[in-house]
Amino acid sequence: MEFTGKILGTGAHEKDMTIIFTVNEKSDIYEEYTKLKDCEKLRIKVDKYREKRSLDANAYFHLLNGKIAEALHISQDRCKNILLSRYGQLEYIDGKIPTYLIKSQYDNEIMERSDIHFKPIGHEVLNDEDYTKYAVIRGSHTYDTKEMSVLIDRTVEDAKELGINTVSPDEIRMMMERWGV
Repeated sequence: MEFTGKILGTGAHEKDMTIIFTVNEKSDIYEEYTKLKDCEKLRIKVDKYREKRSLDANAYFHLLNGKIAEALHISQDRCKNILLSRYGQLEYIDGKIPTYLIKSQYDNEIMERSDIHFKPIGHEVLNDEDYTKYAVIRGSHTYDTKEMSVLIDRTVEDAKELGINTVSPDEIRMMMERWGV
């Protein structure tokens, strides 16, 4: 079960902690409650609410990525890595951006990866060998509405500079409204 709401309060009972929530979707909650109320153990996950980006938004980003890649005569993986390194969101783990030093001779291979996305952020020389320092970028499928709209807006600008037809400003505006922007 997944609902939206907020924390109303907390309390303690012997060695247990109680958290009280209010739920917005009242019509669905009772049925779910009756199914689960007698379970001895539940998996509970609470996250801060963020608008989810539309799947149309991610599909449109990938469509533009393919057209830009074709116009530049590069692979779609390379193009996606370039776009994400310019306009994407860095990954944070425990409040830090993961970085890697990779021998510069592998820069071409790094930009062709589809399983992880990197942004070059510097160069270093260690033991007379050149290394590129990379930061990890989150995949676009993890972006919220605001992050995805920035990615698409900038990707549309790049596409237009290459003479690639994009959806009309009205269609982009309607997509933005669907995303909750």
